[in-house]
Amino acid sequence: MTVYVIGAGPGAPDLITLRGAEILGRCQTCLYAGSLVPAELLDRCPPDAVLIDTARMPLAEIISHIVAADAAGHHVARLHSGDPSLYSAMTEQRRELAARGIPVEVVPGVPAFAAAAAALDCELTAPGVGQSLLITRVSTLSTDMPPGEELDRLAASGVTLALHLAAHRATELTAILSPHYGAQCPTATVAFASRPDQQIVRCRLADLPVTLADAGIRRTAVIFVGRVLDPSAHPAVSDSYLYSEARMTKLRRDG
Repeated sequence: MTVYVIGAGPGAPDLITLRGAEILGRCQTCLYAGSLVPAELLDRCPPDAVLIDTARMPLAEIISHIVAADAAGHHVARLHSGDPSLYSAMTEQRRELAARGIPVEVVPGVPAFAAAAAALDCELTAPGVGQSLLITRVSTLSTDMPPGEELDRLAASGVTLALHLAAHRATELTAILSPHYGAQCPTATVAFASRPDQQIVRCRLADLPVTLADAGIRRTAVIFVGRVLDPSAHPAVSDSYLYSEARMTKLRRDG
């Protein structure tokens, strides 16, 4: 039997991948975080599937449920919000399951930053403005950032930022980022991307703490910081090579 770690997507139940939905439909046990995974996704499970909400469970209890399901001959779906490659705490679970000889397969999902960018109708890379995206977060009481990944050090590059799990630290973020990006740098925050209660706020970096406070945004949000959010205002903005006459000429010559 196999444990499938499935990315459930950012919130909208129809943003799970076709592969994820198909596998979910044949797993006799499904473990999910009820606080993050939309309940509608559970309708894709078999009618007699065992459904286990892990929102308040410690790791040991989660593993015990998976071990019991595996012993019963069940395929197991472990639903994680977004994509399992980002902030899913999958590593600890895989380590425990590997020690027990239980095979695991990862099924990717739509990450929150991608859903947030779609909500903004925004391309996060713009020729002449920015060609990199740095996905990060801030230290919290639960998990510190490793040495070398302090936000001030990462921000020194000036690349576009996608900040997860950071809305409650907006005042601190502004103080750290302003020397590198400038007070006028555009920001855009998307809370609950793709969900019915989705919120979008845009402001300059200097106004971020007040703007988020006024909107009541403190969690489940992605904060983007960078000039790609307003590329037309950048003097170096250019068109993509994809549509350039140079590329068309090359294609005609080579074709």
